Amino acid sequence: MEKKLSNVIEGSLQANDLKFAIVCARFNDFFVSKLLDGAVDCISRHGGQSKDITVCWVPGSFEIPLVAQRLAETKKYDAIIALGVVIQGATSHAQFITSQVTSGLAEIGIKNLMPVIFGIVSAETIEHAIERSGSKVGNRGAEAAKSAIEMANLMKQI
Repeated sequence: MEKKLSNVIEGSLQANDLKFAIVCARFNDFFVSKLLDGAVDCISRHGGQSKDITVCWVPGSFEIPLVAQRLAETKKYDAIIALGVVIQGATSHAQFITSQVTSGLAEIGIKNLMPVIFGIVSAETIEHAIERSGSKVGNRGAEAAKSAIEMANLMKQI
């Protein structure tokens, strides 16, 4: 027999009354703009308002953590969403970028007690980037926004 727990805390998927900051990398902006469209659409479909979304563009994914940290410090937002696309080339440069951005974003979230959602696509090929930016595999921006909504609501309940 399964026992029902009475002390479970979960975040809802209601975006009304939540404020979001989205930091987008301009490098590979053909893909990133599609991630941004997916994120904004997701927030809107869950009751969010466009007036409650602030978008900051940075040169590349490496610059995202700095701006995310500054946004977190303002305490104006319930969640920050990081969107970028890093495509593997002939060198290991992409791996270094993705690793640094991942660590930086995780640290910002913990330091500021705020959801900082990783919406960076790390793709082996351009085809993989296309698939994750709204093609057959889905839209990583929309997935990141959904996580941001749930985590923002969860943090408000704790």
